[in-house]
Amino acid sequence: MKDNNIIILNKEDVEFLVIHCSDTSDKKNLTAIDIHKMHLGFKWDGIGYHKIIQRNGFIENGRPEYWVGAHTKGLNLSSLGVCLIGRVDFTNEQFSSLDILLRKWLIEYPNAKITGHKNAIKTKKTCPNFDVGTWCKERGFNA
Repeated sequence: MKDNNIIILNKEDVEFLVIHCSDTSDKKNLTAIDIHKMHLGFKWDGIGYHKIIQRNGFIENGRPEYWVGAHTKGLNLSSLGVCLIGRVDFTNEQFSSLDILLRKWLIEYPNAKITGHKNAIKTKKTCPNFDVGTWCKERGFNA
């Protein structure tokens, strides 16, 4: 459904929970505002992810969950996206927050499958730069 320039994402359409990374320095603690500005610079309608997880584990809101994301070309109409700030050296706090967020989302979107960006579509990107399948298995998620 389209409401002005916002395409509404229906809960029952969510098939994937896609994990991303910002592919920025592991030493820089960017925020959702920083990602929003970056995505505006790409001429997007603002932040493309639904949640951002800062280096300290703080979970920030990005795009509202009812608004189709701009994070995984070809799957945006059926997915939610979460982005870990950093490139490869993610913190224990980030992984703990990711675990909490995914458990919450799986309650709200029980038919969704967890996947990494690089596994969700054909891409040369390595995002999120860790093995999501192994990570999920270690935590008892089906990925």
